[in-house]
Amino acid sequence: MPTDDLPETLHVTTDEQLRAVSNLTRHRIMAVLRFEPATITQLADRLGLAKGSSSYHVRLLERAGLVRVVQTRKVRGVTERYYAMAARSIVLPKRGTGEPDVLMRHAVADLEAAPVDGERQVRMAHLRLTEAQFAELGERLNALADEYRELSDPSLPDVSLVFALFRPAAGEKTEEGTK
Repeated sequence: MPTDDLPETLHVTTDEQLRAVSNLTRHRIMAVLRFEPATITQLADRLGLAKGSSSYHVRLLERAGLVRVVQTRKVRGVTERYYAMAARSIVLPKRGTGEPDVLMRHAVADLEAAPVDGERQVRMAHLRLTEAQFAELGERLNALADEYRELSDPSLPDVSLVFALFRPAAGEKTEEGTK
């Protein structure tokens, strides 16, 4: 199906787009469509949704310009639409102070919903880095994620990679230590 003409990046700039990507179900729909076009029925089956719910969420994503129809065909007198992402990657605006980190919330929800007996690798490391080391590590992590995204094969099972490189908020110091 024709998805080769997709732009590389779509920047989320409107409130409608931000609301659309903030929903966990729509996040999961976009995760499926990132690799291959799918119909409403295929999305519903894949994600365990009712067909009506799948249709509702896809319509909101389409209205926000985040997904688009890439093929239609007639099946027993009904027009079947295949949807795909509107771009290869979506860039969210920088969040403001106190705003929730939507991607990390979705990642945690996906991790918690993953089968407990399934294969997973979760790690947290506390580091002390210079500004240059921090920047270099961020660039290397992004390059590694991009490298493996290029190797992705739609016929293989889904794998999610999430990383967050950040400097934690400094706690208030008291005479006894950290508050």
